[in-house]
Amino acid sequence: MSFYPQIKQFLLGKTLPTSAHAEERLSNAAALAVLSSDALSSVAYATEEILLVLVVAGSSTLGLSLPIAVAIIILLAIVVLSYRQTIRAYPKGGGSYIVARENLGLYPGLVAGGSLMIDYILTVTVSISAGTAALTSAFPVLQPFTVSLCLIFIALLTLANLRGVKESGNIFMIPTYAFLASIFVLIVLGLFKQATGQVVTEYPSIPVKEGLSLFFILRAFSAGCTALTGVEAISDGVLAFKEPEWKNARLTLLYLGIILGIMFVGITYLSNVYHIVPEEGQTVVSQLGHEILGNGPFYFFVQVVTLLILLLAANTSFADFPRLCYFLARDGFLPRQLALLGDRLVYSNGIILLSICAAILVIIFKGSVNAVIPLYAVGVFTSFTLSQAGMVRRWFHERTSGWQASALMNGLGAIATAVVLGVIISTKFLGGAWLVVVAIPVVVWIFIAIHRHYQYVAQRLSIEGLPPRSYTPRVKPEVITHPAVVVVGQLNRGTVEALDYARTIADEIVAVHVDIGSTEGEKLKEQWRQLEADIPLVIIESPYRSVINPIVEFVSQFEERHRGTYTTIVIPAFVTRNWWESFLHNQTTLFLKTALRAKKSRVVSTVRYYL
Repeated sequence: MSFYPQIKQFLLGKTLPTSAHAEERLSNAAALAVLSSDALSSVAYATEEILLVLVVAGSSTLGLSLPIAVAIIILLAIVVLSYRQTIRAYPKGGGSYIVARENLGLYPGLVAGGSLMIDYILTVTVSISAGTAALTSAFPVLQPFTVSLCLIFIALLTLANLRGVKESGNIFMIPTYAFLASIFVLIVLGLFKQATGQVVTEYPSIPVKEGLSLFFILRAFSAGCTALTGVEAISDGVLAFKEPEWKNARLTLLYLGIILGIMFVGITYLSNVYHIVPEEGQTVVSQLGHEILGNGPFYFFVQVVTLLILLLAANTSFADFPRLCYFLARDGFLPRQLALLGDRLVYSNGIILLSICAAILVIIFKGSVNAVIPLYAVGVFTSFTLSQAGMVRRWFHERTSGWQASALMNGLGAIATAVVLGVIISTKFLGGAWLVVVAIPVVVWIFIAIHRHYQYVAQRLSIEGLPPRSYTPRVKPEVITHPAVVVVGQLNRGTVEALDYARTIADEIVAVHVDIGSTEGEKLKEQWRQLEADIPLVIIESPYRSVINPIVEFVSQFEERHRGTYTTIVIPAFVTRNWWESFLHNQTTLFLKTALRAKKSRVVSTVRYYL
């Protein structure tokens, strides 16, 4: 094994066969940690976001945080119940993109998919920046290294997720459940101290900088709605659960809603009881910890697990962003590489793409939470609304048993999230939300451009219309002087020309195709009988999803059987119209040539088909 594979295996672990996919599923407890860390961690800052808005209207308005939190919890209940309907209707995964596209049409589906992609990237940026801010607040000497620390944390999360779903679940369960336990202990002790009269009796005097108005209250409400980001992740990640997937997903989503609701209301209630006023350099949770726990070891434990959960909140995106990219790539709206399973049965390319995008945003915004927060939640509420509207359309179309109640629930969800989306855009537009409003159409345009390219390529390469060809059976000579191996990815016009070329130079030809689990074997064999019957086709099963290694091994054995001759390896390759379009395709030809050169294959010929 060469140096790079050794390092890769050390960091990520051994390559898993496709047959192990079912073993990599998550239990409900692990799924709650992997898919819900974003939503659960929001209690560390959602109450604070509400108070930061209300405080400018004076101390008398801080008490409004509790009714605002209750309104958000009602919205949370509506969203959770609505998504439970979605999971039941889409037992193999019903993310916003799939639901909106199937029921509302192509463009609403792409808007939902693009919105959610942007939100997942922002989730990583916000979570990593918030966790790093907590660390640099405790250790100010690290302040100059904020961006570097953010990038290090992104790299560590990337590595953990590249190791596989099961391993990342095991890694993240401990800090997630430690955070949940610490928050519940904090709430219980806080209520106990209130019952025994050990609380601050009034707010300090705060100057009024802005008058109270409906728009002002809506602004505070929209700030607190960050508590709902990440709730849709379970609906997107149904296939990550153990069987029965959809039932386990519905149950876990219900647990998430109950736990999140109790913690959010509890933190907000205690902030009112203890008259907490947000202050620079210390979070609301930290202030509550001081008031309730003092400065003992448990206070520092709460701070540490809060730091960890904020960092791990980004993991919700790492779990679901690659799956969303898979669905979009499968349908031809993103590069096909994003639909491929990696060595550890995760969509590695999607994980890497997310890491790169989040790292770029961290560098642009210099790891500042306040700079990114205004961009937050627009994408997720856009996808909420489109998904729920799609479900209403589905119930009216199918009219299955109990469809009226289901349509009512999803309709209520669509209306509620649409109203909140309007509030968020109107209150945060000038603060930076306009960037997301502009970015969503740009992303949809990119989707359409990629899809048009794939349609053009499919049309140019299609073998439809090619008449069946009849060849005289090839007579094997007594002495073979020019053997050839033709690599077959798909049977298209490029492959046909490569095979025609091989006939002109070789007296023995064999075609080889590697099946990584996506080949329609019978269809390929039938097409082969019609077009290329005179050349034998060897189909190699690849349980580890590698294309290069099986071909190189086959060629080595073929060359060994034909010692004393020059075996020609013929590789068909199409050439795109523009250089940048090549990035939308797997670079299999390049990697295969490199591997064959390493094995000292002497004659490798590329037959180019120009699109």
